[in-house]
Amino acid sequence: MASVIRTFRPTDRAAVAEVCVRTAAGGADARGLYSDDHLMPEVFALPYVEYAPDLAFVVVRPDDELEPAPADPADDVLRVEDGRLTGYVIGVADTRDFVSWWERAWGPGFAERHPAAGGSPSGREPGFPEPALVDAGKDPGRMVRGLTDDELDRYPAHLHIDLLPENQGRGLGRTLMDTLRAALAARGVPGVHLGMDPNNTRARAFYDRYGFHELPSHSPGAPLLGIATA
Repeated sequence: MASVIRTFRPTDRAAVAEVCVRTAAGGADARGLYSDDHLMPEVFALPYVEYAPDLAFVVVRPDDELEPAPADPADDVLRVEDGRLTGYVIGVADTRDFVSWWERAWGPGFAERHPAAGGSPSGREPGFPEPALVDAGKDPGRMVRGLTDDELDRYPAHLHIDLLPENQGRGLGRTLMDTLRAALAARGVPGVHLGMDPNNTRARAFYDRYGFHELPSHSPGAPLLGIATA
């Protein structure tokens, strides 16, 4: 049986957070790079499934598709009701409204949980330094600050997509994108944009192949790409 793509369920929350942290270092595993492994998901995954769970879609590999392997307790968190969650696409239809929601509903709790940046348990400095990551969680305005009003009108939605290495190169990224774009188009949303880590060259190659183009506000150090939903 092939992997399936379905709408996010509340019971998927921990697995989505795990996929986020395992792909957060320029596409590689970021576990142990931050003082709290929940920090990256609390900025780039969990607010999205809280605000717009109907615009979150996950990839699940059913149990009978998984190759036999020694049990790894670290993988238990990836198990969901119908198999192993290995990827997702999450998005919001209106970035401006999402920023307002974050300020009143997500930001206060985030600030309580992460009052200040800590040190890396591994001793390695991540490409996205922890102080900057904590600041990002407390500053949702960053999501609109780099775009012009025209760009936000034409591409009001934005997204994040992540797949574990085991499910990359199988066409699932394209199917996830198609699924989210169709859901946005059904709502009358004209376009969607994304920002990305400029060091994640593999992801950039995927976006280019898929049809994303650079927006006027794009810069090499802060890539900003957009695509129409229809």
